[in-house]
Amino acid sequence: MSGISFLWLGLATAVFVAANAVLKVYAAKGGLPVLLGALALFCVGNWLMVQVMRLNGLGLAIALSAVFQLVAISVMAIFVFGERPTGLQLAGMALGVVAVAMIAWPTGGRA
Repeated sequence: MSGISFLWLGLATAVFVAANAVLKVYAAKGGLPVLLGALALFCVGNWLMVQVMRLNGLGLAIALSAVFQLVAISVMAIFVFGERPTGLQLAGMALGVVAVAMIAWPTGGRA
């Protein structure tokens, strides 16, 4: 994966984290403008993910995005919203990171 791919992926992840934070606020307090803001952020995040897909293919882009978001949103949930995942949930996140590392690992000359 190239540096530009990681830049697009990082931007997409940041936008998706923001969208989920806004959605959490909507779930707690409601309000149509808050919901519309979250939906707009999700649209921007999906547009950014299309750039990652163009550079790396659908499978790798979605796998990377899913785990990046899983980790980033879990960190936000823990530190911003005070949520506490169980040990089993943390282990699942760690397995997800390992799985995506195996998917994204360079294959070394395979065509």
